[in-house]
Amino acid sequence: MSLVEEFNDYRMRMNERIMSYDNKVIKRFFNLDTNTYMEGALDVKTKEMLGLVASMVLRCDDCIKYHVGKCYEQGIKDEEIMEVFSIANLVGGSIVIPHFRRAVEYWEELKERGSAE
Repeated sequence: MSLVEEFNDYRMRMNERIMSYDNKVIKRFFNLDTNTYMEGALDVKTKEMLGLVASMVLRCDDCIKYHVGKCYEQGIKDEEIMEVFSIANLVGGSIVIPHFRRAVEYWEELKERGSAE
C-alpha cells in the first residue's frame, strides 16, 4: 500500500470511529476545521498553503500529509509547493527539515499517482 493510500485509509477509518461516539464538542471542532478551509475572503488554495506552513512549523506529520494532499488537489505546482516549504523551513528552523523530507516524498507520490491515472 502506498503512503497516500495508507494515510487516507487510516484517516477515513479513524474519523468514522471518532464520529461514531456522537460527541457534540468533537463534531463542532471537526465542523469548525472544515468551514475554516472553505472559500472565503481567502481562496481555498491560499488557505491550504497557510495550513501546510503551520503544520510544518508545528511538526505534525499527519497534518502535513493532509495539507500537501489538499494543495495537490488545488493544482499547486512544484514551484509553489517549494516556496511554501521554504517559508515553513525559514519560520520553523532546521528542526523542520525531517518533516520537509517526508512532505517532499508525499508530494512526489501524489504526482506519480496523478500521472498514472
